[in-house]
Amino acid sequence: MRRFGVLLAAASLCAFTALAETWSGTLVDVMCKNKDLAGHTTKCALGCAKSGYGVVTADGKFVKFDETGNAKTLAALKATNKEKDLKVKVSGAMDGEMIRVQSVELQ
Repeated sequence: MRRFGVLLAAASLCAFTALAETWSGTLVDVMCKNKDLAGHTTKCALGCAKSGYGVVTADGKFVKFDETGNAKTLAALKATNKEKDLKVKVSGAMDGEMIRVQSVELQ
């Protein structure tokens, strides 16, 4: 029975990985999503961390991250030397109107 549980968990993980999508665009916090993205800074994104994060895609659509994505984004912002022009590549899966984030890579 335990082996079945392990196999089921592994199959679920593989299924999630197989469904992973990738989005590229501008990283922004929720509070600033409708402001000037070109002038948005890392300092502002860190200051507005409690609102959460998302990506503005090339077509102008804002897609919010889940809590895991918010935590990964915050860690990436704290580790970067980049001050603005926060381009990002995100992988994960859409869950309604939100991305269940697997990885966040500042570019």
